[in-house]
Amino acid sequence: MRVAITRPVPPTLQSCELTHLAREPIDVARAAEQHAEYESLLEELGCVVRRLPLRPDLPDSVFVEDAAIVTDSIAVITRPGAASRRAETEDVAEALREYRELTFIEAPGTVDGGDVLRVGGRWFVGRSSRTNDEGIRQLRKFIPVEVVDFRGCLHLKSAVTAIDDDTVILNPQWVDPIWPHVVVDPGEPFAANVLLIDNMLVAPAAFPHTIERLARAGRKIRPVDASELAKAEGGVTCCCVIVEDRSFV
Repeated sequence: MRVAITRPVPPTLQSCELTHLAREPIDVARAAEQHAEYESLLEELGCVVRRLPLRPDLPDSVFVEDAAIVTDSIAVITRPGAASRRAETEDVAEALREYRELTFIEAPGTVDGGDVLRVGGRWFVGRSSRTNDEGIRQLRKFIPVEVVDFRGCLHLKSAVTAIDDDTVILNPQWVDPIWPHVVVDPGEPFAANVLLIDNMLVAPAAFPHTIERLARAGRKIRPVDASELAKAEGGVTCCCVIVEDRSFV
């Protein structure tokens, strides 16, 4: 059974951390509607959605991906690079404890889950303002990650995500194309963040030209509106942590 761990959009989302985007008004009610549609799509694609408690005191808490990295055998609970986000990991760890042995990134290391990318059997980590060298050193004790440098965006998975076990979609302005790849449309620089579930890609509906490129490459795509969440530097991978519940195998 595939479980998707999510968390509701907090009413304080407008106060989220921002690094590469200018702050603009966020329609929190619309963001909550978009998130609910996203959860419904996850269920349609075969996930059991497990919702964590609403945390109004944590403006970025809807972006649960940054709190954990899940492998086939363990879950690494991160230490987010933004100090305001470190309390987010407690609920995520408690939920994942049911499915995986837990390991933890400790101070002074920092790792955001959005900087960790799996492509088939290979793992990559991006060095960033949120993921430091000490965090990478600790992460390597648990996962054989390869370090990737990138630029111009918040997380590695803002620049590149997997579209199958061998291929990625990427923005070549932000990351060097070291994988077999599809390139985003030049007018849609944020379109490289897609969520792969089996052979289906969940992709932001705001990027139709990139979706067309993926379709021409033979990929199946389900667009989802995430425009309000994007104002908080969130993408479609950010809003869930997916874990296979092996007790149902």
